[in-house]
Amino acid sequence: MLKKLILSASALAISACAYPTTTLAHEHESHEHEAHAHEAAESTASGPALWRVADEDTTIYLFGTVHLLPEGLDWLSPTVEQALTSSDQFVSEIDTSLIPEYDPASGTPPPPELMAILQMQMGLAQLTTGGTLRDLMNEEDRAEYETAMTDLGLPVAAFDGFEPWFAIIAMSQVAMTQAGLDASNGVERQLDHLIEGKDRAAFETVEQQMGFFDGLPMESQLTMLDESVEGFAVMREMFDQMVGEWVEGDPDGLAAIINDAMAADPILYDTLLTQRNTNWAGWIDDRLDQPGTVFIAVGAGHLAGQDSVQDFLTERGITAERIEY
Repeated sequence: MLKKLILSASALAISACAYPTTTLAHEHESHEHEAHAHEAAESTASGPALWRVADEDTTIYLFGTVHLLPEGLDWLSPTVEQALTSSDQFVSEIDTSLIPEYDPASGTPPPPELMAILQMQMGLAQLTTGGTLRDLMNEEDRAEYETAMTDLGLPVAAFDGFEPWFAIIAMSQVAMTQAGLDASNGVERQLDHLIEGKDRAAFETVEQQMGFFDGLPMESQLTMLDESVEGFAVMREMFDQMVGEWVEGDPDGLAAIINDAMAADPILYDTLLTQRNTNWAGWIDDRLDQPGTVFIAVGAGHLAGQDSVQDFLTERGITAERIEY
């Protein structure tokens, strides 16, 4: 069941670090990009979901994103584009404009900003148990992990000195790259090119997002790692299903794919979903005290299912209205 969780966790992590761990590990190419993009595009229906929160002098749009997309997927509807254009301020999970875009296949060194993020990640992720990452695994899990590393083209000892969450991020990035998924095609990166001149804010920093993973108990991290290792083979299939629900504007379908699986581990659920959604609802409540129009773009799982941002807004007496188009 937790195999689905890695979709949410990996997407968050990849959005935050923009591939620096992939640079550390290895780079791979996939020859299936166009076919997968076509399959995802066939799912097109009404479009990704959009909500509006408003009072007498403030309008706040809530738009759920997917941090990675297949190339060529046409998702930006006129309704969403108009909401974005009309907004004075753009708010996202992190400010992706501070992270330069980088193609590992270019053969050029990563920009200093990416190297700084990588160094931060590596500093947080240093294993302090006195052994190696593989020493923390039972015999069965270790064998599965080493097989997955070999299948991804990575040395089995590459992450021995790091905590499980770092291995999850790096391995997921390689797996997604092989599957033809690229953060540069994600919604946030595309929106970056459409908001020039707007005031910009972010709910979190890259370091905070990495801290969510680093703060997880070791047992939760090891469970996530084992489940993600088992799920790499079907990652693309699950991701295409998630993108299909997103394009169709079906938050309940998204919740069933992402959030329901996360509920299997209450600590993960609280860390990656509940606490953050609660904080963001508080930000929205405070922002309603200021006039203007705001466009908020966060991972679609945060606006779907139980304990969504909208649920926590309701607890504050604030209604988020779904915009039909």
